[in-house]
Amino acid sequence: MSNDEIFAAAYREHYWAVSRYVARRLDGRAGEVEEVVAEVFTVAWRRRADLPAAALPWLYGVARNCLANAVRGHGRRRRLVHRLGNDDTAHGRHIAAGPEADTPGAWVHEALTRLSAADQEVLRLTAWEQLGIEEVAVALGCGSRAASMRLHRARRRLRAEIDRMRPQPPIAEHACTTAPKEHGHG
Repeated sequence: MSNDEIFAAAYREHYWAVSRYVARRLDGRAGEVEEVVAEVFTVAWRRRADLPAAALPWLYGVARNCLANAVRGHGRRRRLVHRLGNDDTAHGRHIAAGPEADTPGAWVHEALTRLSAADQEVLRLTAWEQLGIEEVAVALGCGSRAASMRLHRARRRLRAEIDRMRPQPPIAEHACTTAPKEHGHG
């Protein structure tokens, strides 16, 4: 197969997986998803000679870089709009959350957002993208031992965040301090 045919096959096979990967990370900014996915496959086209046989983890690695560029661009635009004073609050428009705003499992997402970007990514690659450790290593551009260690540490940090978020039960006082014990004689 030629490099062009290999690219075309990777595109057909992995377009939707890459789209889902990007959409989950853009957190509701649907307008940017197609733009980032197009950039991913543009990079893949330019580097089609480098496309490995197992292309999906490699494409996720490219998507990570394209997403980082998109996030930086979004931040620059947001700061510019803020400096210009042309945001929704300046024009009296406010968005109120409805009762459906609390989604099931939102606490897991909240705990995840408290982690570093690197921890979030390794957890998402294994949970959302269902990659094995070898594929995670390819997507992250590191060795499998490093990927395994990153995953282990990220899971430990996520557990710690969840524990911090969980309300602590009140400490029950001992019964002997609240009421005198009766000693029965048999």
